[in-house]
Amino acid sequence: MALKKSDLYSSLWKSCDELRGGMDASQYKDYILTLLFVKYVTDKAKAEPDALIEVPPRGSFDDIVALKGDKEIGDKINKIIARLAEANQLVTVFDAANFNDEEKLGKGQEMQDRLSKLVAIFADLDFRGSRAGGDDLLGDAYEYLMRHFATESGKSKGQFYTPAEVSRVLAKIVGIGPDTAQDDTVYDPTCGSGSLLLKVAEEAPRGISIYGQEKDNATWALAKMNMILHSNEDAGIYKGDTITSPHFTNGDRLDTFDFAVANPPFSIKSWSNGLENDYGRFEFGRPPEKNGDYAFLLHILKSLKSNGKAAVILPHGVLFRANAEAVIRKELLRRGYIKGIIGLPANLFYGTGIPACIVVLDKENAQARTGVFMIDASKGFIKDGNKNRLRNQDIHKVVDVFNKRTEVERYSRMVPLHEIADPKNDYNLNIPRYIDSSEPEDIQDLGAHLRGGIPNRDLDALNRYWGAFPSLRGTLFKPNRPGYSDLAVDVGEVQQTILDFDEFQKFAAEVRGQVASWFADHRPILQALNADTVPKNLISHISEDLLARFKDTPLLDEYDVYEQLMTYWHGVMHDDVFLVMNEGWRDAAMPRQAIEDKERKLSESPDLVVGSGRKAVKYKMDLIPPALVIARYFTDEQAEVNRLNTVVEEASRAVEEYTEEHVVEDGLLAEAMDDGKISKALATAQLKVARHEKADPEEIEALQHVVKLYNEEAQAKKTAKEAQAALDLAILKKYGDLNLPDIKQLVLDDKWAATLRDRITSEANALTLDLVARIQELGERYAETVETLDAELEKLESKIAGHLADMGVV
Repeated sequence: MALKKSDLYSSLWKSCDELRGGMDASQYKDYILTLLFVKYVTDKAKAEPDALIEVPPRGSFDDIVALKGDKEIGDKINKIIARLAEANQLVTVFDAANFNDEEKLGKGQEMQDRLSKLVAIFADLDFRGSRAGGDDLLGDAYEYLMRHFATESGKSKGQFYTPAEVSRVLAKIVGIGPDTAQDDTVYDPTCGSGSLLLKVAEEAPRGISIYGQEKDNATWALAKMNMILHSNEDAGIYKGDTITSPHFTNGDRLDTFDFAVANPPFSIKSWSNGLENDYGRFEFGRPPEKNGDYAFLLHILKSLKSNGKAAVILPHGVLFRANAEAVIRKELLRRGYIKGIIGLPANLFYGTGIPACIVVLDKENAQARTGVFMIDASKGFIKDGNKNRLRNQDIHKVVDVFNKRTEVERYSRMVPLHEIADPKNDYNLNIPRYIDSSEPEDIQDLGAHLRGGIPNRDLDALNRYWGAFPSLRGTLFKPNRPGYSDLAVDVGEVQQTILDFDEFQKFAAEVRGQVASWFADHRPILQALNADTVPKNLISHISEDLLARFKDTPLLDEYDVYEQLMTYWHGVMHDDVFLVMNEGWRDAAMPRQAIEDKERKLSESPDLVVGSGRKAVKYKMDLIPPALVIARYFTDEQAEVNRLNTVVEEASRAVEEYTEEHVVEDGLLAEAMDDGKISKALATAQLKVARHEKADPEEIEALQHVVKLYNEEAQAKKTAKEAQAALDLAILKKYGDLNLPDIKQLVLDDKWAATLRDRITSEANALTLDLVARIQELGERYAETVETLDAELEKLESKIAGHLADMGVV
């Protein structure tokens, strides 16, 4: 059985990382990604005889595998890779890593062992699930490894990779979609490893022509390999400095493209070194010599056709810096080239921790443009290790709001050009000037502190709750005086009152019903999963429908609901779909033995263990965890095991309590102690001695009782263990008895539908907890007036004065 997709990638990374030793991640990636690439082209040549990549004799991954244990393995790998590179005019693309480098890989036996183990990792991986119409496993594995190497490489070496989440945003807002023609072109002048271009290409189902340029030789090689791994062998990826030596030129003019995307190096100081021809790029002004941000932006603008569109990641400074950049910015705005600005969270990128923005350029109808659409998306992210990461809901919300030009309070706004041009702003595009994303200030009410009551304006601020539950406000509050209310229930009873409230119960039921209806409508396509399923199309279809269904649900944010599905998809469902596609429903559902590879330090935690000791067999149930089988078929047996475990706990507690009572100094069991404790063996031995010596009857009775308790505990454990073993065996047998409808019911209804229902319902429950917290905060804030506090203070002062008087202190 094939590993789950997530396990495939994580085991690949873990295995490679184990063999890295002290080598820097930025260097080690060349070895790993080269081997992955050679395996890919070898496997592809076997499956597709007409593949564009030719694998020559003695130039395949199989030839590398044959070298395991060879004393000259490093030198021979170099020669095999060289043959493959020469046969495909890819010299210097993937043959840069020296597999015979003793400084990096060790000498003699050390190099032989390290490379042999490294080759074995890739030889053992099963990438047969890679399908033209489904998931591209090798390509995705390449992306996965690059992301990890970017993380490990730190700020100085991580710039070759744009986070996939940010790439998805650019791809979806630049204007590429189902209607994009195959002969349309997309260009990235600083393409890095090509991941951004590939994400854009995914948005064009009919295909799109890809062009890019990259200055760094090693990173350019990564991009070339990345294109081939993602079946874009004909992409035009070239080496060179885009600013000083642009590749795409026609005489003194730049070639132009339909679309452009870029994540150029931020604020580079040496951008103009060697610049001889500006190709008319700086007609609106020359960027500062020590800052190249606008050099890249103007290059991209000049590289667009008359109706071209671009999305560029830049530091926030381009929005507000003065002098030469202010002049350029003003000219771009006056000509209507800047369509939108999107502010991103800080610490998203591997090369820097500063926040960045996306500048969207659009030449089409630029002169008629009357405003700039701005989004402040700086608060939408999740912590992921030492970086921040956009969630699925953050990506979708940005894309939806930008593409539909939806104005959302404290989030997005169409800013008129006349406002930007106003002297007080003077073409400054700093987003906080136009969008106040700060939360409203929680104002303390002096009148409420003096006279009591909760200000009605604080309750009015909760109107979205009162709209969803019209009678709830009247249940929780009663009038105090004009403009103020009191809690009608004790502050500690607020949560239960809300949870028990009919309108909330109805709301929660409706949420569950919406989820059930949505899942029922999509169940037919889910149960029809097969080898031809396209996972990305499947999740796109069902997730967009879920989003649409919850759009008008009061209180619930449809993007929070969407995130619950997408998080579960990436964490569980995608692996399940992958297994069903590759194994079929029945084989995917069957138990497999857990992997234990001591040499590669891989050990899976088993889901079920049958037998004990050396005869124990450990099983993994990837698609259907044992808990689902138990819940549907063995509830009585599990209840009995639980009861027996409770008996064990009670028996153990009885032993503990009795021994603790009597092992104290001078206690009845004191003489049977060893290091302050008493075991069954000690108690039994001491009982034998006590009987022989005719000791105190109470001591004999105590020893007899503790032995009895230990025996009862042992018997309880034995019974519970036997019951568990019998249940485990029955569960294992049940898997073999499951038919296809049983399997689909367990996966679709008991696993996917039930989990998603619970996750989405938890969003509704979380909303009530927010409401409860706010009401409790307000209730406690104004519970005691200044008058009551003064009275309490006077009472305490009087009490202290009395105590002092009693002590004779005046």
